[in-house]
Amino acid sequence: MKLTRLFNEFFGSEKAGGLILVFGTILSLLIANSALQTEYLKIWSLELGGHSIVHWINDGLMTIFFLLIGLELEREIYRGELSDMKNASLPIIGALGGMLVPAGIFLLFNFGTVSQAGAGIPMATDIAFAIGILSLLGNRVPTSLKVFLTALAVIDDLGAIIVIAIFYTTSIALVNLFIALGIMGLLFVLNRLKVYNLIPYLIGGIAMWYFMLHSGVHATITGVLLAFVIPFGDGGEKSPSFILQHFLHKPVAFFILPLFAIANTGIVLGSNWYSGLGDSNSLGIIAGLVIGKPLGIWLFSFIGTGLGLCALPTDLKWKNIVGAGILGGIGFTMSIFITLLAFGDSGMVNNSKIAILIASTLAGLIGFVYLKLTLKKQVEENEKTNEDNVNNEEQSCI
Repeated sequence: MKLTRLFNEFFGSEKAGGLILVFGTILSLLIANSALQTEYLKIWSLELGGHSIVHWINDGLMTIFFLLIGLELEREIYRGELSDMKNASLPIIGALGGMLVPAGIFLLFNFGTVSQAGAGIPMATDIAFAIGILSLLGNRVPTSLKVFLTALAVIDDLGAIIVIAIFYTTSIALVNLFIALGIMGLLFVLNRLKVYNLIPYLIGGIAMWYFMLHSGVHATITGVLLAFVIPFGDGGEKSPSFILQHFLHKPVAFFILPLFAIANTGIVLGSNWYSGLGDSNSLGIIAGLVIGKPLGIWLFSFIGTGLGLCALPTDLKWKNIVGAGILGGIGFTMSIFITLLAFGDSGMVNNSKIAILIASTLAGLIGFVYLKLTLKKQVEENEKTNEDNVNNEEQSCI
Protein backbone atom coordinates (compact mmCIF):
# COMPACT_ATOMS: atom_id res chain seq x y z
CA MET A 1 0.00 0.00 0.00
CA LYS A 2 1.49 3.37 -1.06
CA LEU A 3 1.25 6.05 1.61
CA THR A 4 0.87 9.68 0.55
CA ARG A 5 3.45 12.24 1.63
CA LEU A 6 0.89 14.05 3.77
CA PHE A 7 -0.04 10.84 5.61
CA ASN A 8 3.63 10.10 6.31
CA GLU A 9 4.06 13.66 7.53
CA PHE A 10 0.98 13.40 9.76
CA PHE A 11 2.06 10.03 11.14
CA GLY A 12 5.60 11.29 11.72
CA SER A 13 4.56 14.46 13.53
CA GLU A 14 2.05 12.63 15.72
CA LYS A 15 4.71 10.02 16.54
CA ALA A 16 7.21 12.59 17.80
CA GLY A 17 4.43 14.66 19.34
CA GLY A 18 3.32 11.66 21.38
CA LEU A 19 6.75 11.37 22.98
CA ILE A 20 6.73 15.09 23.83
CA LEU A 21 3.26 14.67 25.34
CA VAL A 22 4.60 11.97 27.67
CA PHE A 23 7.48 14.20 28.77
CA GLY A 24 5.21 17.24 29.26
CA THR A 25 2.70 15.28 31.32
CA ILE A 26 5.36 13.84 33.63
CA LEU A 27 6.96 17.28 34.03
CA SER A 28 3.61 18.91 34.83
CA LEU A 29 2.76 16.27 37.44
CA LEU A 30 6.19 16.64 39.08
CA ILE A 31 6.00 20.45 39.29
CA ALA A 32 2.38 20.38 40.53
CA ASN A 33 3.49 18.18 43.41
CA SER A 34 6.69 20.05 44.25
CA ALA A 35 7.56 23.13 46.30
CA LEU A 36 6.64 25.20 43.20
CA GLN A 37 3.04 23.92 43.31
CA THR A 38 1.29 27.18 44.28
CA GLU A 39 3.15 29.39 41.79
CA TYR A 40 2.81 26.80 39.03
CA LEU A 41 -0.97 26.47 39.39
CA LYS A 42 -1.36 30.26 39.57
CA ILE A 43 0.24 30.61 36.13
CA TRP A 44 -2.62 28.79 34.43
CA SER A 45 -5.30 30.81 36.25
CA LEU A 46 -3.82 34.19 35.27
CA GLU A 47 -6.35 36.22 33.28
CA LEU A 48 -5.79 37.67 29.83
CA GLY A 49 -8.62 39.53 28.12
CA GLY A 50 -11.18 38.32 30.65
CA HIS A 51 -10.25 34.64 30.37
CA SER A 52 -7.67 32.49 32.16
CA ILE A 53 -4.63 31.18 30.28
CA VAL A 54 -5.94 27.61 30.54
CA HIS A 55 -9.28 28.78 29.07
CA TRP A 56 -7.48 30.36 26.09
CA ILE A 57 -5.62 27.09 25.56
CA ASN A 58 -8.70 24.86 25.86
CA ASP A 59 -11.12 27.02 23.86
CA GLY A 60 -8.67 28.85 21.59
CA LEU A 61 -5.57 26.85 20.72
CA MET A 62 -7.47 23.55 20.75
CA THR A 63 -9.65 24.97 17.96
CA ILE A 64 -6.51 24.89 15.79
CA PHE A 65 -6.03 21.23 16.77
CA PHE A 66 -9.59 20.47 15.64
CA LEU A 67 -8.94 22.42 12.43
CA LEU A 68 -6.04 20.05 11.70
CA ILE A 69 -8.26 17.05 12.52
CA GLY A 70 -10.90 18.41 10.14
CA LEU A 71 -8.35 18.92 7.35
CA GLU A 72 -7.03 15.38 7.89
CA LEU A 73 -10.56 13.99 7.81
CA GLU A 74 -11.29 15.95 4.60
CA ARG A 75 -8.13 14.52 3.00
CA GLU A 76 -9.08 10.99 4.07
CA ILE A 77 -12.56 11.42 2.56
CA TYR A 78 -11.38 12.81 -0.77
CA ARG A 79 -8.13 10.96 -1.39
CA GLY A 80 -7.23 8.74 1.55
CA GLU A 81 -8.44 5.62 3.32
CA LEU A 82 -12.02 6.93 3.58
CA SER A 83 -12.34 7.76 -0.14
CA ASP A 84 -13.20 4.14 -0.92
CA MET A 85 -16.27 2.97 0.98
CA LYS A 86 -14.95 -0.57 1.19
CA ASN A 87 -11.71 0.62 2.80
CA ALA A 88 -13.48 3.22 4.92
CA SER A 89 -16.04 0.82 6.37
CA LEU A 90 -13.66 -1.08 8.64
CA PRO A 91 -12.28 1.92 10.63
CA ILE A 92 -15.72 3.59 10.63
CA ILE A 93 -17.46 0.52 12.06
CA GLY A 94 -14.55 -0.13 14.42
CA ALA A 95 -14.64 3.48 15.66
CA LEU A 96 -18.39 3.23 16.21
CA GLY A 97 -17.89 0.19 18.44
CA GLY A 98 -14.99 1.97 20.13
CA MET A 99 -17.35 4.77 21.14
CA LEU A 100 -20.58 2.96 21.98
CA VAL A 101 -19.20 0.06 24.05
CA PRO A 102 -16.99 2.22 26.35
CA ALA A 103 -19.87 4.67 26.88
CA GLY A 104 -22.17 1.73 27.66
CA ILE A 105 -19.69 0.30 30.18
CA PHE A 106 -19.33 3.72 31.83
CA LEU A 107 -23.11 4.02 32.14
CA LEU A 108 -23.31 0.56 33.74
CA PHE A 109 -21.38 2.11 36.64
CA ASN A 110 -22.88 5.60 36.57
CA PHE A 111 -26.39 5.64 35.07
CA GLY A 112 -28.74 7.70 37.21
CA THR A 113 -25.91 9.27 39.23
CA VAL A 114 -24.41 12.79 39.17
CA SER A 115 -21.44 11.45 37.20
CA GLN A 116 -23.40 10.01 34.26
CA ALA A 117 -22.51 13.14 32.24
CA GLY A 118 -19.03 11.65 31.94
CA ALA A 119 -20.17 8.94 29.50
CA GLY A 120 -18.29 10.69 26.70
CA ILE A 121 -14.94 10.50 28.54
CA PRO A 122 -13.96 6.89 27.62
CA MET A 123 -15.24 7.31 24.04
CA ALA A 124 -12.15 9.24 22.93
CA THR A 125 -8.78 8.15 21.52
CA ASP A 126 -5.66 10.30 21.69
CA ILE A 127 -4.14 10.22 18.18
CA ALA A 128 -0.70 11.46 19.21
CA PHE A 129 -0.22 8.97 22.04
CA ALA A 130 -1.69 5.98 20.15
CA ILE A 131 0.45 6.58 17.06
CA GLY A 132 3.46 7.39 19.24
CA ILE A 133 3.23 3.97 20.92
CA LEU A 134 2.68 2.19 17.58
CA SER A 135 5.75 3.89 16.10
CA LEU A 136 7.96 2.42 18.81
CA LEU A 137 7.38 -1.01 17.23
CA GLY A 138 9.30 0.01 14.11
CA ASN A 139 8.99 -1.49 10.63
CA ARG A 140 7.34 -4.69 11.82
CA VAL A 141 4.01 -2.81 11.89
CA PRO A 142 1.96 -3.56 8.74
CA THR A 143 1.12 -0.49 6.66
CA SER A 144 -2.59 -1.30 6.88
CA LEU A 145 -2.41 -1.27 10.68
CA LYS A 146 -0.91 2.25 10.65
CA VAL A 147 -3.65 3.44 8.30
CA PHE A 148 -6.38 1.63 10.26
CA LEU A 149 -5.34 3.12 13.61
CA THR A 150 -4.91 6.63 12.15
CA ALA A 151 -8.29 6.56 10.37
CA LEU A 152 -9.91 5.03 13.47
CA ALA A 153 -8.53 7.79 15.71
CA VAL A 154 -9.56 10.56 13.29
CA ILE A 155 -13.12 9.18 13.06
CA ASP A 156 -13.10 8.73 16.82
CA ASP A 157 -12.22 12.40 17.30
CA LEU A 158 -14.99 13.40 14.88
CA GLY A 159 -17.37 11.34 17.02
CA ALA A 160 -16.10 13.13 20.13
CA ILE A 161 -16.72 16.49 18.43
CA ILE A 162 -20.30 15.47 17.63
CA VAL A 163 -20.81 14.28 21.21
CA ILE A 164 -19.48 17.63 22.51
CA ALA A 165 -21.80 19.59 20.20
CA ILE A 166 -24.90 17.57 21.13
CA PHE A 167 -24.47 16.59 24.77
CA TYR A 168 -22.16 19.21 26.26
CA THR A 169 -23.93 22.33 25.07
CA THR A 170 -26.05 23.71 27.92
CA SER A 171 -27.67 26.86 26.51
CA ILE A 172 -27.60 28.38 23.05
CA ALA A 173 -27.54 32.06 22.06
CA LEU A 174 -29.26 31.68 18.69
CA VAL A 175 -28.25 35.09 17.30
CA ASN A 176 -24.52 34.39 17.78
CA LEU A 177 -24.93 30.84 16.47
CA PHE A 178 -26.68 32.04 13.31
CA ILE A 179 -24.00 34.71 12.75
CA ALA A 180 -21.28 32.03 13.06
CA LEU A 181 -23.12 29.77 10.61
CA GLY A 182 -23.75 32.75 8.31
CA ILE A 183 -20.00 33.44 8.17
CA MET A 184 -19.46 29.77 7.38
CA GLY A 185 -22.00 30.13 4.54
CA LEU A 186 -20.08 33.08 3.10
CA LEU A 187 -16.83 31.12 3.24
CA PHE A 188 -18.56 28.24 1.47
CA VAL A 189 -19.58 30.66 -1.30
CA LEU A 190 -15.93 31.74 -1.63
CA ASN A 191 -15.05 28.05 -1.89
CA ARG A 192 -17.55 27.56 -4.71
CA LEU A 193 -16.20 30.66 -6.46
CA LYS A 194 -12.75 28.99 -6.32
CA VAL A 195 -11.15 31.67 -4.16
CA TYR A 196 -7.92 29.88 -3.20
CA ASN A 197 -6.31 32.61 -1.09
CA LEU A 198 -6.22 31.39 2.52
CA ILE A 199 -6.40 34.84 4.15
CA PRO A 200 -10.20 35.42 3.85
CA TYR A 201 -10.84 31.90 5.21
CA LEU A 202 -8.57 32.46 8.21
CA ILE A 203 -10.07 35.89 8.97
CA GLY A 204 -13.56 34.43 8.59
CA GLY A 205 -12.55 31.51 10.81
CA ILE A 206 -11.49 33.86 13.60
CA ALA A 207 -14.83 35.69 13.35
CA MET A 208 -16.67 32.32 13.34
CA TRP A 209 -14.75 31.28 16.46
CA TYR A 210 -15.67 34.51 18.29
CA PHE A 211 -19.41 34.16 17.66
CA MET A 212 -19.37 30.40 18.29
CA LEU A 213 -17.60 31.05 21.61
CA HIS A 214 -20.50 33.32 22.64
CA SER A 215 -23.21 31.04 21.21
CA GLY A 216 -23.09 28.34 23.89
CA VAL A 217 -21.84 25.71 21.41
CA HIS A 218 -18.25 24.80 22.22
CA ALA A 219 -15.94 27.07 20.24
CA THR A 220 -13.60 24.26 19.16
CA ILE A 221 -16.33 23.01 16.79
CA THR A 222 -15.35 25.99 14.62
CA GLY A 223 -12.10 24.24 13.71
CA VAL A 224 -13.83 21.30 12.04
CA LEU A 225 -16.46 23.49 10.31
CA LEU A 226 -13.74 25.78 8.94
CA ALA A 227 -11.76 22.79 7.61
CA PHE A 228 -14.62 21.78 5.34
CA VAL A 229 -15.04 25.20 3.71
CA ILE A 230 -11.34 25.60 2.93
CA PRO A 231 -10.87 24.57 -0.74
CA PHE A 232 -9.45 21.09 -1.21
CA GLY A 233 -9.07 21.41 -4.98
CA ASP A 234 -7.15 18.50 -6.44
CA GLY A 235 -5.53 17.84 -3.05
CA GLY A 236 -2.13 18.65 -4.50
CA GLU A 237 0.69 20.56 -2.82
CA LYS A 238 -0.63 23.91 -4.08
CA SER A 239 -4.18 23.44 -2.78
CA PRO A 240 -5.16 25.63 0.24
CA SER A 241 -6.12 22.56 2.27
CA PHE A 242 -2.74 20.90 1.72
CA ILE A 243 -0.79 24.09 2.45
CA LEU A 244 -2.63 24.75 5.71
CA GLN A 245 -2.50 21.14 6.86
CA HIS A 246 1.23 20.98 6.10
CA PHE A 247 1.79 24.23 8.02
CA LEU A 248 -0.21 23.13 11.09
CA HIS A 249 1.36 19.69 11.63
CA LYS A 250 4.36 20.75 13.66
CA PRO A 251 2.80 23.62 15.68
CA VAL A 252 -0.02 21.31 16.76
CA ALA A 253 2.19 18.29 17.52
CA PHE A 254 5.04 20.16 19.18
CA PHE A 255 3.33 23.15 20.79
CA ILE A 256 -0.47 23.08 21.08
CA LEU A 257 -1.02 19.49 22.29
CA PRO A 258 1.95 19.49 24.70
CA LEU A 259 0.80 22.88 26.08
CA PHE A 260 -2.73 21.50 26.54
CA ALA A 261 -1.32 18.46 28.34
CA ILE A 262 0.91 20.55 30.62
CA ALA A 263 -1.89 23.01 31.43
CA ASN A 264 -4.43 20.32 32.23
CA THR A 265 -2.36 17.70 34.04
CA GLY A 266 -1.17 19.88 36.88
CA ILE A 267 -2.90 17.44 39.24
CA VAL A 268 -2.15 17.77 42.92
CA LEU A 269 -1.80 14.25 44.32
CA GLY A 270 -2.64 14.27 48.02
CA SER A 271 -1.70 11.48 50.40
CA ASN A 272 -5.02 9.77 49.62
CA TRP A 273 -5.07 10.48 45.87
CA TYR A 274 -6.00 6.86 45.17
CA SER A 275 -9.15 6.97 47.33
CA GLY A 276 -11.25 8.22 44.40
CA LEU A 277 -10.28 5.27 42.18
CA GLY A 278 -12.95 3.12 43.79
CA ASP A 279 -15.87 5.43 42.95
CA SER A 280 -18.21 4.66 40.08
CA ASN A 281 -16.93 7.49 37.89
CA SER A 282 -13.28 6.40 38.02
CA LEU A 283 -14.18 2.72 37.59
CA GLY A 284 -16.34 3.59 34.59
CA ILE A 285 -13.52 5.57 32.95
CA ILE A 286 -10.87 2.90 33.53
CA ALA A 287 -13.10 -0.01 32.51
CA GLY A 288 -14.41 1.93 29.49
CA LEU A 289 -10.94 2.76 28.16
CA VAL A 290 -9.02 -0.39 29.05
CA ILE A 291 -11.75 -2.99 28.40
CA GLY A 292 -14.48 -1.22 26.42
CA LYS A 293 -12.26 0.22 23.71
CA PRO A 294 -10.59 -2.99 22.47
CA LEU A 295 -13.80 -4.97 22.96
CA GLY A 296 -15.92 -2.47 21.02
CA ILE A 297 -13.43 -1.96 18.18
CA TRP A 298 -12.77 -5.69 17.69
CA LEU A 299 -16.41 -6.79 18.14
CA PHE A 300 -17.93 -4.27 15.75
CA SER A 301 -15.17 -4.87 13.17
CA PHE A 302 -15.70 -8.63 13.41
CA ILE A 303 -19.50 -8.36 13.10
CA GLY A 304 -19.19 -5.83 10.25
CA THR A 305 -16.86 -8.16 8.35
CA GLY A 306 -19.12 -11.14 9.01
CA LEU A 307 -22.10 -9.23 7.60
CA GLY A 308 -20.11 -8.20 4.52
CA LEU A 309 -20.20 -4.50 5.44
CA CYS A 310 -16.39 -4.26 5.44
CA ALA A 311 -13.33 -6.38 4.74
CA LEU A 312 -10.10 -7.07 6.61
CA PRO A 313 -7.01 -5.99 4.56
CA THR A 314 -4.89 -8.94 3.41
CA ASP A 315 -1.86 -7.95 5.52
CA LEU A 316 -3.92 -7.63 8.73
CA LYS A 317 -5.03 -10.32 11.16
CA TRP A 318 -7.70 -10.12 13.85
CA LYS A 319 -5.04 -10.01 16.54
CA ASN A 320 -3.78 -6.79 14.91
CA ILE A 321 -7.25 -5.28 15.30
CA VAL A 322 -7.23 -6.27 18.98
CA GLY A 323 -3.86 -4.53 19.39
CA ALA A 324 -5.13 -1.37 17.69
CA GLY A 325 -8.20 -1.53 19.93
CA ILE A 326 -6.05 -1.67 23.06
CA LEU A 327 -4.09 1.40 21.90
CA GLY A 328 -7.45 3.05 21.22
CA GLY A 329 -7.91 3.00 25.00
CA ILE A 330 -5.33 5.79 25.31
CA GLY A 331 -7.89 8.55 25.81
CA PHE A 332 -5.70 11.23 27.40
CA THR A 333 -6.07 14.57 25.52
CA MET A 334 -9.64 14.14 24.27
CA SER A 335 -10.78 12.37 27.45
CA ILE A 336 -9.44 15.21 29.61
CA PHE A 337 -11.03 17.72 27.23
CA ILE A 338 -14.46 16.10 27.62
CA THR A 339 -13.95 15.83 31.40
CA LEU A 340 -13.60 19.61 31.62
CA LEU A 341 -16.93 19.98 29.79
CA ALA A 342 -18.75 17.22 31.69
CA PHE A 343 -18.01 18.21 35.28
CA GLY A 344 -18.00 21.51 37.15
CA ASP A 345 -16.85 20.06 40.48
CA SER A 346 -13.05 20.38 40.81
CA GLY A 347 -12.78 17.21 42.92
CA MET A 348 -14.60 15.16 40.31
CA VAL A 349 -12.48 16.68 37.53
CA ASN A 350 -9.30 15.84 39.45
CA ASN A 351 -10.37 12.23 40.13
CA SER A 352 -11.37 11.82 36.48
CA LYS A 353 -7.98 13.07 35.30
CA ILE A 354 -6.20 10.58 37.58
CA ALA A 355 -8.41 7.75 36.25
CA ILE A 356 -7.69 8.85 32.64
CA LEU A 357 -3.93 8.91 33.26
CA ILE A 358 -4.00 5.45 34.84
CA ALA A 359 -6.23 3.97 32.12
CA SER A 360 -4.23 5.56 29.29
CA THR A 361 -0.95 4.33 30.80
CA LEU A 362 -2.35 0.80 31.16
CA ALA A 363 -3.71 0.82 27.60
CA GLY A 364 -0.38 2.08 26.24
CA LEU A 365 1.73 -0.49 28.10
CA ILE A 366 -0.59 -3.43 27.42
CA GLY A 367 -1.00 -2.43 23.76
CA PHE A 368 2.75 -2.07 23.24
CA VAL A 369 3.61 -5.44 24.85
CA TYR A 370 0.74 -7.23 23.08
CA LEU A 371 1.61 -5.87 19.64
CA LYS A 372 5.33 -6.42 20.14
CA LEU A 373 4.77 -10.11 20.91
CA THR A 374 2.10 -10.77 18.27
CA LEU A 375 3.81 -8.80 15.48
CA LYS A 376 7.14 -10.52 16.16
CA LYS A 377 5.43 -13.90 15.84
CA GLN A 378 3.57 -12.68 12.73
CA VAL A 379 6.83 -11.57 11.06
CA GLU A 380 8.44 -14.94 11.87
CA GLU A 381 5.43 -16.79 10.40
CA ASN A 382 5.58 -14.67 7.22
CA GLU A 383 9.32 -15.29 6.85
CA LYS A 384 8.79 -19.04 7.29
CA THR A 385 5.98 -19.01 4.72
CA ASN A 386 8.17 -17.11 2.23
CA GLU A 387 11.03 -19.53 2.86
CA ASP A 388 8.74 -22.53 2.26
CA ASN A 389 7.46 -20.96 -0.97
CA VAL A 390 11.03 -20.44 -2.22
CA ASN A 391 11.92 -24.04 -1.39
CA ASN A 392 8.81 -25.32 -3.17
CA GLU A 393 9.68 -23.26 -6.25
CA GLU A 394 13.25 -24.62 -6.27
CA GLN A 395 11.97 -28.23 -5.99
CA SER A 396 9.49 -27.69 -8.83
CA CYS A 397 12.31 -26.36 -11.02
CA ILE A 398 14.35 -29.50 -10.31
